[in-house]
Amino acid sequence: MSDSFPLARYFTRIGYHGPVEPTLDVLRQLHLLHPQAIPFENIDAYSGLGVSLDLARIADKMLARGRGGYCFEHNRLFQAVLEQLGFRVTPLIARVRWQVPADVRTGLTHMLLRVDLDGRSWFVDVAFGSTTQTAPLEFLLNVPQETPHGVFRIAPAGPDEFSLEFQTAKGWNTVYQYGLRPAPAVDFEIGNWYTSSHPQSVFLSDLIISRTAPGLRELLVNDVLTLRGNTGAPPETRRYDDAQAWADCLRERFGLDLPPDEAAALFERAAASGRQAAAGELTAG
Repeated sequence: MSDSFPLARYFTRIGYHGPVEPTLDVLRQLHLLHPQAIPFENIDAYSGLGVSLDLARIADKMLARGRGGYCFEHNRLFQAVLEQLGFRVTPLIARVRWQVPADVRTGLTHMLLRVDLDGRSWFVDVAFGSTTQTAPLEFLLNVPQETPHGVFRIAPAGPDEFSLEFQTAKGWNTVYQYGLRPAPAVDFEIGNWYTSSHPQSVFLSDLIISRTAPGLRELLVNDVLTLRGNTGAPPETRRYDDAQAWADCLRERFGLDLPPDEAAALFERAAASGRQAAAGELTAG
């Protein structure tokens, strides 16, 4: 299967109307628009349907059917777009560290991209749920980098390994760790299998949907919507107890217009997951 598809379909999907050339300005525009238009979501994995990394199937899902996906799907699609535009792209694989205790070892279950342009290297990642980048980050160590949705930095994490860190009110938090060696396709297949199939994967136990908007991050975890702005103000939250209102949220907030019966069944399970998570928090407390 050729790693290409009509770029016009992608540009229409994300609302891009600019130049078609491999420049930093174009990279920045695409990186901003992509996560605003195409939601991060794990509906297929959560529903037990599995996730394909075949580019044709990803393009059909995201561009023709108006769906989203998770990191492997998003960044696989974004890689193909950038390569068609003439960018030099290297796929990388990472260990997720976000909200993971320091003494817990994690597997290689996240995809990101390195773009080399005019003698400088940039790290690109359009899909990390609630902490998705909305701008490429230059390969500069320990230098805070402002983006439209928060401040990130890249820090050393060991021999030939680096951490992506995100600034919160409590300080710097590690998002994931990665090396610079190109990752072969088989690594992504294994990581995708674990993420979409292993019983311990969070994407099987919880429904997670997110999207960015100007000055805002929108996150739905099971039946709870969280809206977090860039001002530092406390986030707004809402728990849904009605299937129709929840389906309206999917459509209006995340652009996901599911068939009524599918949305109703998904809400029933997501609400149960939400109750289970809430009960676990009470027990832990």
